[in-house]
Amino acid sequence: MKGMKVDPLDRNSDIQLQQQQQAIMDLSNSSSGDSGNNFEFAFNCSNFSDRVLRIEIVPDAAESKSVGEGCSSIADWARHRKRRREDIKKEKAVEFDVYNSNNLANYDQPDTDDAVAWENHAEEAVAMIESPTGNEPLQSDSSSCMDCSPTVKSIFISSAILAAKSPFFYKLFSNGMRESDQRHATLRISESEEPALMELLSFMYSGKLSTTSPPLLLDVLMAADKFEVASCMRYCSQKLRSLSMTTESALLYLELPSSVSMASAVQPLTDAAREFLADNYRDLSKFQDEVLKLPLAGIEAILSSDNLQVASEDAVYDFVLKWARAQYPTVEERKEIIGSRLVHLIRFPYMTCRKLKKVLACNDLDKEVSRKAVLEALFFKAETPHRQRALASTSSSEEPADARKYIERAYKYRPVKVVEFDQPHPQCIVYLDLKREECSNFFPGGRVYSQAFHLGGQGFFLSAHCNLDQQSSFYCFGLFLGMQEKGSVTFTVEYEFAARTRTTGDFVSKYKGLYNFTGGKAVGYRNLFAIPWTSFMAEDSPYFINGVLHLKAELAIRQPQTQQH
Repeated sequence: MKGMKVDPLDRNSDIQLQQQQQAIMDLSNSSSGDSGNNFEFAFNCSNFSDRVLRIEIVPDAAESKSVGEGCSSIADWARHRKRRREDIKKEKAVEFDVYNSNNLANYDQPDTDDAVAWENHAEEAVAMIESPTGNEPLQSDSSSCMDCSPTVKSIFISSAILAAKSPFFYKLFSNGMRESDQRHATLRISESEEPALMELLSFMYSGKLSTTSPPLLLDVLMAADKFEVASCMRYCSQKLRSLSMTTESALLYLELPSSVSMASAVQPLTDAAREFLADNYRDLSKFQDEVLKLPLAGIEAILSSDNLQVASEDAVYDFVLKWARAQYPTVEERKEIIGSRLVHLIRFPYMTCRKLKKVLACNDLDKEVSRKAVLEALFFKAETPHRQRALASTSSSEEPADARKYIERAYKYRPVKVVEFDQPHPQCIVYLDLKREECSNFFPGGRVYSQAFHLGGQGFFLSAHCNLDQQSSFYCFGLFLGMQEKGSVTFTVEYEFAARTRTTGDFVSKYKGLYNFTGGKAVGYRNLFAIPWTSFMAEDSPYFINGVLHLKAELAIRQPQTQQH
């Protein structure tokens, strides 16, 4: 900053502030090693300061306490913040006694690396500009008045350093201190915010924090959002990500005020929290009781996952209703929360048609919402397989959760496409697609089941296996048709299994027969393709088209069902 001679009390022009700010930034950029961006020597030092910052500290509510007094964990911090949440919502929006937004038009903005989007924060800073009435002590000054009177702490600050790091302070100093005797700015904060604010101010000089305590890091993160210090938000986010994640901490990160959680500097932290919850509760059936107790933010993170392990999308829909009924007692509340926050997380195109009919009759969903979801699902089911895959591929490249509705999850029971006929007798055609990776995971003794489908009012399913052929002693691919166990109903079913081949692109019949079904029985062929497993899975296998095995089962009831006595 050689050659720059600026009277620290002369503020008749904003150009001088801009020159100081640019000089600070140039010095930071030209510095090397660990000393870069480190102005720690200037913090609260009169020799390197041109302003005095008065901090009015207002006592918290009686039940609140300052960070550090008992907050030794994120759990304590969460409880502390929850007590103050309602008070925070009632605080006034940001006010500058001498601020005029129209004056910003001709001013350069701070470094974009430290800029934060201008948002209506849930908790805004209150700043005022004052003219000094005399020589004020640069130390804590406790009032002897009533308990409601604020405690005042004053520190020396460099307006250029603070303005370079924060749009909040840039606006404050470039629009509020036009007279040479206006050297004092006042911030009013609550008592519980003081430790975080002091850490934040120190960070703006040194680029580091003196604390590694998770509760204080979270409070500093909140303060950094409040005073628009993006670099500190990013620093806190990185530090918190380096700590071991728990369900409690992940939920806490996702429930931060939207101005914090949606900031780009904090996105890696919230993304990590969502990923942790989605992975930790991947098997929904295993942890259902625990997941039912989670708040909305946790449910959204879990249901957004493509890797959610559930029996079928029908189970996801049933779970959403069960959770919503437990959390929101009234129908209107459930309709609102499901329609606005959860319905787009249910992948209706992969639900069974029988369940979709129930969706239309469900009173927990708005009728227009349910009709739209079911209609989109039916249109998807009517598409050709290659068109369905194209829609899923397009969805996978899009970010919004509702754009991922065409992506198939890791279902325990594989979705099928069913075409039903009533005349001249009950019959159906069932299509089952399996990816090459899925088939490879069957070896040596695995299997996969399809979703249930119905024929003549009775439930059936397909199952694909990797079997050991007893006669030839090699592994092979098998396909079976099973009937769900239910009562003593008997069906005689004519069936035919077929597979699509790469050579012709058509389905080629592989096995057919007639079988008298009773509940719980199955029929099929242990070696559907009459080749060893290695030949079936080979790169030149004729049964995988673009990495997908296409199977078809045609079923027909050849005699009326009879009731055994």
